[in-house]
Amino acid sequence: MLGTTLPTPLYGLYRERIGFSELIVTVVFAVYAVGVITALLAAGDFSDVLGRRPVLLCALALAALSAVCFLCEGGLPLLYTGRVLSGFSAGLLSGTGTAAVLELAPPGRHARAGLAATAANMGGLGLGPLLSGALAAYAPWPLRLPFLVHLVLLAAAAAVVGRLPETVRRAVPRPPLRPQGMTVPPEVRGVFAPCALAAFAGFALLGLFTAVAPAFLGETLGERNLAAVGAVVFSVFCASTCGQLLLGRVGTRRALPLGALVLVGGLLLVGAALLLESLPVLLLGAVTGGLGQGLAFRAGLTAVGSTAPDTHRGATISAFFVVAYVGISVPVVGVGALAAALGVRAAGMIFAGCAALFVAAVGAALWRRPPASS
Repeated sequence: MLGTTLPTPLYGLYRERIGFSELIVTVVFAVYAVGVITALLAAGDFSDVLGRRPVLLCALALAALSAVCFLCEGGLPLLYTGRVLSGFSAGLLSGTGTAAVLELAPPGRHARAGLAATAANMGGLGLGPLLSGALAAYAPWPLRLPFLVHLVLLAAAAAVVGRLPETVRRAVPRPPLRPQGMTVPPEVRGVFAPCALAAFAGFALLGLFTAVAPAFLGETLGERNLAAVGAVVFSVFCASTCGQLLLGRVGTRRALPLGALVLVGGLLLVGAALLLESLPVLLLGAVTGGLGQGLAFRAGLTAVGSTAPDTHRGATISAFFVVAYVGISVPVVGVGALAAALGVRAAGMIFAGCAALFVAAVGAALWRRPPASS
């Protein structure tokens, strides 16, 4: 997951070298999300048939190919290709990795396993811009060294995955592999809908910081240090991981509406930061919004994963991530289009206001009718 956000602080350097607008930056980011959604819809249940380990190894191989595309960067086509491959990798990894961690957990430790899976997901997404921003600011080869480091980390991850026990019993004869689309078993749908809406709202905030944070910081707040840009994006995902830690104290039923409420506060602070042109307020908004997103995301993923039947757990979790990644991509492209017409600052404030209204509506619905505990 670290590799999927490595390019975030580097988009400004790519813009200088290749020459493209802020709208193209959001399209490059959205292409990644399209890759994620395609992989989830086409192969979200493949690990239920083939086993977790082969699919995880395939995801790591796709991530390595993505890094090679960035190392050979020669224009927008390779950037698009690298982002699509990164999306395929994340799409295979998100549902399969979460299911594998839950299944490898000993009895009575599923809650901690859910935390490990979501913390690895969010922690990796946060470490990507922190690592590449620091390397780009203080080390040579700013557009290559981050991806060389990523290849080394992928090799280590592949060595670990190769030694994992397989948790799926393969059926004989093996069922045919077909694109599954959105598969949500009937017994899970009552829990799935509110959890997925909360995930959509939270991932919209993550998409805002991941795709357009460098432009916000550089053009609106005058901050052009790439290490600082990476640190701001990292703060969102770090806060998300911290928010996930609160689930045990809050409980799943209350965590979803409470997380949405905190997320609304974060979005309002982001809008205020752009209005006031204040970096401290932006950091406060990032941390607040990240806490709310993490609390709601882990509660939703835990409820969906534990309610899904064993034979469809991978597919159900993949469907959950499809909704989340629609949230991380579609609103961000809208911000890019608005930025081209109105400027980055106005686009950010409009996004923050609209997103806050949407999250408030979702939170109110969850407060009135929280999902049943699994």
